[in-house]
Amino acid sequence: MSAVTESVRVASPGNAFSRSVRDSLVVAKRNLIRMVRIPEVVIFGLIQPIMFVVLFSYVFGGSLDIGGSTSPQVYREFLMAGIFAQTVTFATAGAGAGIAEDMHKGLIDRFRSLPMARGAVLTGRTLADMVQTALTLLVLAVVALLVGWRTHTSFGEVLGAFGLLLLTGYAFTWIGAVIGLSVRTPEAATSGGLVWLFPVTFVSNAFVDSSNMTPWLRHIADWNPFSATVQACRELFGNPGVSTSDAWPMQHPVWASVMYSVLIIAVFRTLAVRKYRSAAA
Repeated sequence: MSAVTESVRVASPGNAFSRSVRDSLVVAKRNLIRMVRIPEVVIFGLIQPIMFVVLFSYVFGGSLDIGGSTSPQVYREFLMAGIFAQTVTFATAGAGAGIAEDMHKGLIDRFRSLPMARGAVLTGRTLADMVQTALTLLVLAVVALLVGWRTHTSFGEVLGAFGLLLLTGYAFTWIGAVIGLSVRTPEAATSGGLVWLFPVTFVSNAFVDSSNMTPWLRHIADWNPFSATVQACRELFGNPGVSTSDAWPMQHPVWASVMYSVLIIAVFRTLAVRKYRSAAA
């Protein structure tokens, strides 16, 4: 009788879903506790974006034309959406390295031997990375305010912009998960997670106006998912950088950003779970 009851319990979709959520939260808690115990990871993760804010603000501020203005203040407001978006996407490398490290140490094999949801380990890891990303964005926003960045819209729209950033960052961490499960060492995962991010973030509207690019490069930048998030944040923050492009993502950046993120999650989460089932430590 107990065996039949157990069989029914396992087969129940509702129970399966709740179990998956519970397992994911347990793994997320494990990664957050590990993060607290190794604060250097968080600290070093904050240094790079802060350096980008300060260097780009004072080195390029006043030397680039944004909407017909070369004012340093205008460029700082133009810049910050790009820095925020770059920060959340660069978390991909950390996600990949963390999963690769767990694989290298055999931790993933131990998780797979437990009676837990198959995708819970990866979902928990990406949720923990999203919490770290949110903390980084908070600190980065304070630094941005100190160097002169300002928003000119409602509080709800500003929160919406940060919500889009977190959604984009969460989507990109699934790409990191696939990379982490596909390589043999954390070092390879870090390199693999960064090598493709540089062209994605720099062939975009993050740091310069894409209208100044050559036509073929501008076309790539305008359809870049990263550019959609940057443009959406500028609109929601009320910052300079109105796009003159006819490309659909630039005309509807908020919707484009959401659609790109959902598509990335759907594709790369599926790939990551499949890799997780078959990967060997």
